[in-house]
Amino acid sequence: MNPVIKISKTKSFLKKVLRNKKFNPEIVIITGSGLGGIRKKFEIIKTVKYEKIPFFAKATVSGHKGELVFCSYKGKDIIIVSGRVHYYEGHNAGEIIYPLRVLKALGVKTLISTAAVGALNKNYNPGDIVFIKDHINFTGNNPLIGGHFDEFGKRFPDIGSAYDAELRKFALKAAKQNKIKSREGIYFCVSGPSYETPAEVSAFRKLGGDVVGMSVVYEVIAAAQMGIKTLGISYVSNMAAGINKEALSHDDVLVLGKKAGAEISVIIEGVLGKIK
Repeated sequence: MNPVIKISKTKSFLKKVLRNKKFNPEIVIITGSGLGGIRKKFEIIKTVKYEKIPFFAKATVSGHKGELVFCSYKGKDIIIVSGRVHYYEGHNAGEIIYPLRVLKALGVKTLISTAAVGALNKNYNPGDIVFIKDHINFTGNNPLIGGHFDEFGKRFPDIGSAYDAELRKFALKAAKQNKIKSREGIYFCVSGPSYETPAEVSAFRKLGGDVVGMSVVYEVIAAAQMGIKTLGISYVSNMAAGINKEALSHDDVLVLGKKAGAEISVIIEGVLGKIK
């Protein structure tokens, strides 16, 4: 089926879910591993599981609820994508960016993407908040490959400013005001799901990566194509392989995510207060 038609059908479904409610979302927040608690900051209007939404892929990773949360915060209508789907789950790139395509059709103009990352930069520490200023896509794929539809934007979009400088400025200020240690860094994206080898970590660091992860990049590329401004917020869940002798565990990612989530929530509140 033509993806534009699919998006229209999904949009109609979500509009019916929200019937009799004046809801005009302009902001979407995608939550990474262990970061679903952000929703507690907002007034929840409606929650819908992915499996009930036409053409949405199902999230299968622990720490990713797999639901859309329609909520409001100080007069702003917001949609939280509580748990993303990943390339390593067997989903194609089009399925991964499909929710964002739908939310753009609903009116979203700003994306706040959060994620857990491993530190490539030896000066970073677990728990550090890192605002993404650029990325390196090392997955061997791109979500814009395939048939093009003008409704999505340009065939060859410029993504040189995919991570919005003004939003990052707001985030840095919010972190400073709340005495939260934060950094700016380059996100190195791999396909996963295995963690990296020490040799790979060494190579990725030499290529310019500060942190490494298995998400974010596809949605940011699609957002740039559609003219959506993006703020990327990550937290260091662990030092990448070879930097120290500790074994890597997804359970550890989730535990630290709950702690980092509180700080990220404070930062997001500060950013939302600046978005007009």
